[in-house]
Amino acid sequence: MASYTLEGDLGRLRIALPRAPRRADSLWQHTCCEVFIGRKGLPGYHEFNLAPSGEWAAYAFKGYRNGIPLADEELDPRIAVRRAAGRLEIEGRIRLDRLGYSGSLSIGLSAVVEDENGALSHWALRHPPGKPDFHHREAFALELDEVRH
Repeated sequence: MASYTLEGDLGRLRIALPRAPRRADSLWQHTCCEVFIGRKGLPGYHEFNLAPSGEWAAYAFKGYRNGIPLADEELDPRIAVRRAAGRLEIEGRIRLDRLGYSGSLSIGLSAVVEDENGALSHWALRHPPGKPDFHHREAFALELDEVRH
């Protein structure tokens, strides 16, 4: 389960209204939470986008930015969104078992936040040197030693 919390003046952000859950592309062009998962020491990884609208996307990458969308409805993260004064929570279930992951993993947790004027800011546990790049392996800052099903 991946959980994100945005706190602050939410009226100054563009946050998509709830929609029927579905797979959608280009969610990262607006407020969106992202999870990157890869095996330590291997080039392949997966990306999940969780939007406050309830829309989601999943991608499989053979290497850095060399990937394809995954249309497997079994990967639906069942996004839950809770909103209160000054607080937005987004939670999604990531099916590691469905992706075949086990062993040691590197995880990148990040978010794109769109302000009221359409400007995007990029947030992550760790950014690589230079401009933000969530796909860069240096951004996969969380390490899990052993994943079992």
